[in-house]
Parts: sequence; structure tokens; C-alpha cells
Amino acid sequence: MKFLNDYPKEIKLFLLASLISAVGSSLMWPLVSMYVFDELGRSMKDAGFIILIQSLGGIFGQLLGGSLYHKLGVNRLIVGALSLTALSLFSIPAVSGHWALMVGAMGLFGLFNGLSMPAIQAFIGFRFPRRRAELFNTIYVANNIGVAIGTALSGFLADVSYLASFALNGVTTAAFAAFFFFYLRRIGPGSAEPEAPADEPRPQTKPRTASTWTLMGNTRLYLYMSLGSLFLLVGNSIWNTGVSPFIISEGWPKRAYGLLWTLNGVLIFVAQPLVSLIKRLCASTSTAQMTASAVFYLSGYVVILTIPTYPGLLLAMVLATLGEMLISPAMPAFISERADQGAPFYLGLSGGIGAVGRVLGPLFMGSLYDEGGLAPTAWLACGIAVLSVGFFALHAWVNREQRGSRRVAAGSERTSG
Repeated sequence: MKFLNDYPKEIKLFLLASLISAVGSSLMWPLVSMYVFDELGRSMKDAGFIILIQSLGGIFGQLLGGSLYHKLGVNRLIVGALSLTALSLFSIPAVSGHWALMVGAMGLFGLFNGLSMPAIQAFIGFRFPRRRAELFNTIYVANNIGVAIGTALSGFLADVSYLASFALNGVTTAAFAAFFFFYLRRIGPGSAEPEAPADEPRPQTKPRTASTWTLMGNTRLYLYMSLGSLFLLVGNSIWNTGVSPFIISEGWPKRAYGLLWTLNGVLIFVAQPLVSLIKRLCASTSTAQMTASAVFYLSGYVVILTIPTYPGLLLAMVLATLGEMLISPAMPAFISERADQGAPFYLGLSGGIGAVGRVLGPLFMGSLYDEGGLAPTAWLACGIAVLSVGFFALHAWVNREQRGSRRVAAGSERTSG
């Protein structure tokens, strides 16, 4: 990752806004299960159910957001989605005493938040095409500096007020919406279109995106990668619906859970040289990085299964974080480099398919924890992670002949005037 001085001012502003938004987001998402289990006094199955509803909203939001990118335009889609996300967060404290309304508010939060995710990723890929892979990683690091700050506060805020976390998340999301409103007005409507490479003529007319069915037909671009992500997210639910109630049941302070995610955020910043070394030695391509990521996640789940102590959880978080650092920039970079004008659609589609894991994971993990504690959830995470390794390896294999090419025919048809 290059020093910030190498970036123009607009990128630095974007990084700062992303960091502030990440601080607020990280205050809420690690605490949802704890809030339902501890504050509301409900079972982990109920906690899994409310995360299921939130995740379902996120799936529909990502699918819809990818499809609406070119129809609504980047300005209306991103600013509108972020504004609605903030409103849904502000509504949670008001309805927290009514379970049905709480479930509805979490579902709306998932929907609106999902709308913005593929739009922001596509915007980055289109706005900065020559540095997109590097910038995806830099923004990912900046976001996780915010995560480190937010999670350092999350456990302490939980001891004071869970609802304060929701409200503060709403404030930072509203601030992010305001940033995009003024930022996109300043750079103009052309920001949503890709810059032509130096050796390619710029098209005279706006590219035409192919039909949805044509885009979906190119399965090797997204399907196996998305299934690998789905299984990865099923296993990763162990942190919310396995580890968090385990910490409470053991009588450890709630801040012990927040400190795990603080470690996650700090590692994402300080372990960049280690991840760069891993990429140079054995994961030089984005497809190899996805496979290596699943191996690290699997290793972390094995540690949870075999060393169910707090030091073991710390080691597991280190391994899972290395996996996260490998996959998070790799997936959007792979799609943005190869999908051309179809990138927003594929970002939404792959994100939506992967997010099914967020639906299934808490439901399965919550039920298993209620019946047998941490051990059965760890067994499930390990088994699911093996499937994830297999699908990412398959994705790498079917795309192996395209390593010398930067794009596949993802369904973008160029027209000339």
C-alpha cells in the first residue's frame, strides 16, 4: 500500500469519510446478538432470527443496488441509500421495546445498507480504473482503522447503553451520506463512467449494458466465487452466534468480545506487510487470494474447536483476520477488472449470493449453540470452511486461462457513434 501522499486530495477525503462511517458501523454489528441475548433476554435462536431478517434485507438490497446503478445514477442511488440507512438506524432505539417492530427495523436497515454496497464499490472501480485494486485495499484498511476505533468503544458502550451504539451509527451514516452528496455534485455526473485506458480510444457514446439474463449466463465470472463466499459467511457467523454468547456464559466482561474485534481492526492495519508477503509467495492473483483466505478461516475455526479459551479465541481471530485481509479487496477487484460495465450488476449479484451465508449462518449457529454450546458451532464452521476452500479453488481453476487477460466478456456491448 502506498503512502497517502501519493494520492490526490479527493481520494484522501474519500478515505477519511469511509473511516468515520466505519467507526459508527463497527459500534453496532458486533453487538446485535449480545443485545438480543443479554438486554432483551431472548434465546440465541431469536438472535439468529433477527440477524437472518437483517441479512435477507441485505441480500435484496445488494441485488437491487447492482441492478439500479445505471438506471438511477450513482448520485441518487448512493446518497439515497445511505440516507435511508441512517433513518432506519435512528428508528431502532424507538422500537426496541417491541420485538416485531425491532425485527422490521433491522430488516429495513439490511435492505438500505445493501443498496449502497455494490454502488460504492462500482463507483470506486469506475472512478479510478488504473488504481482500483490498490485503492480497494487502501479503503479496506481505512475502514478497518475505523473498525478498530469503533470496536474499542463497543464493549464499553454495551456496558453503558446498547442503544447508544445504534444511534451513533446512524449519525456517522448520515454524515457519510452528506459527504457523498457534496462530493458527487463536485466531481459531476461523469464520475460513474469508466476512464478509457491510455492506449484505447474513448467511446463516443455511453456503453450499453447487456440484459440481466445475458449477464447471469457468464457463471464462471461470479458463481463459484459467490458460493465460496456464501459458505465462508456461514462459518464466520460463529463469532456472533457462538463466541459472543460463550463469552457471556463464561461470565467474562462484555468488553472481552469488543477487544476481539479491536484486535481484528488493528491487525488489518499493522499486518499489511505480512499479507503482502503472503501474496508474493503463494497468492499473487486475486483468485489465489480467495482460496488462501478460506484456508486461513478454516485454521481459525479449528483453533476455536480445539482451544476454547480466551487465548485460543485471540489466536483464532488473528487467523480469521488474515483470511479477511486476503479476500475483502480481492473479490471487488476481480469483478471490476473483468466485468466492464457489468461490474455493478456482478458486485450486487455476488454480494447477494454470498450474503445468503449471513442468513443461514446465524440460524444454524444459534440453534446449535442453544443445544450444545460452542463445540457444535465450531464443528459446523470447520466443515463449511472446507466447502469454501473447494469452491474458491474451483473458481481459480475455471478462470485460470484468463490470467493474462484483464477482462472477460461480461456482457458489456460497446457502441460507436
